[in-house]
Order: sequence, then structure tokens, then C-alpha cells
Amino acid sequence: MKNKEVLFGLYNDEELLLSAVKNANEKHLDIMDVFSPFPVHGLDPLLGLSESRLHQAGFIYGAIGTLTAFLFMTWVFTRDWPIIFGGKPYWSVPAFIPITFELTVLFASIGMVVTYYAVNGQGPGVINPVLDDRITDDKFCIAFEINDADEDTIEQYKSFLSETGAEEVRTKTI
Repeated sequence: MKNKEVLFGLYNDEELLLSAVKNANEKHLDIMDVFSPFPVHGLDPLLGLSESRLHQAGFIYGAIGTLTAFLFMTWVFTRDWPIIFGGKPYWSVPAFIPITFELTVLFASIGMVVTYYAVNGQGPGVINPVLDDRITDDKFCIAFEINDADEDTIEQYKSFLSETGAEEVRTKTI
């Protein structure tokens, strides 16, 4: 895989970052990515990102957990091991509710974690490149890919980052 050369600027404040992204959109600059140590309100619409569908996957995994618990207990108590205990009938739905709830939560949580890691290309053994260690601590970053860019475009990106309040402007190959 070809390495990416990235030009990025580090910002101290999320308000500066939001202002810079708005400015980049107005100038029709192609932002590769924006990095932040915490979620910034209003950044997703500026970058054109849609709402995550992870909650829909969570609902599907929860429904599978519910069906698994309910159908398994139905099979066990009516076909496999039909014992009347405590005066309850073979198929006692209220007695199934606690275990059904627990398996619903278990399937939804494990399924959403696995889906999140798979979609984002993360997991055991995956090493993701980091532009700057301070991005995960207290800095905000706008990054531009400059692999196929000419010198004028690179200078335009550098001047844009400086004009919008970037504390540092650096280049890194990832």
C-alpha cells in the first residue's frame, strides 16, 4: 500500500477548529480528516458526515439475543426437559424474562463492539498511524493529503492553516 504524505495543522481550541473547517468548506479545500481529543458539537455536519447506524446494528443484535434466549428456554422447558417445578406450567413466560433480558443486553453489547472494531479497521494486532501524540491529549488537528498535490496547492494549504490559527503546521508520511 502506498504511503500517504499528510500536511496537518494543530489547534489549541475547538472553536478555532470549527471556524477553520467552515473556512475550508467556503474555500472548497479537500480535508482528509479532522482529529479531536473529544467529540466537538457541530463538527459532523461541517464535514458532511451522516449519523452512525451502529444503533440499528445494536437493535438487530439485541433482537437475536432475545429470540435466542426465548426460543432456547422454550425448547428446554417444553421438549428437552419438561419438569413441573413450583407449580409452574412447562411454558412459563414470566419466568423467562430475566434471562431473556440479560441475553438481549449481552448480544447487543458484544455485537456492537465487534461491529465497531470491524467497521473502523481496529482490533488486536492492528497498528494505526498517529500524526501527533498530542492530538489524543489536548490538540485539535486538520489534515490534508498532499501525495499528488503540486507546490502551489501545498503552499495554499500551509497558508490556510496559518491564517486560521494553527499553532503548528507539519508534514508527516503515514
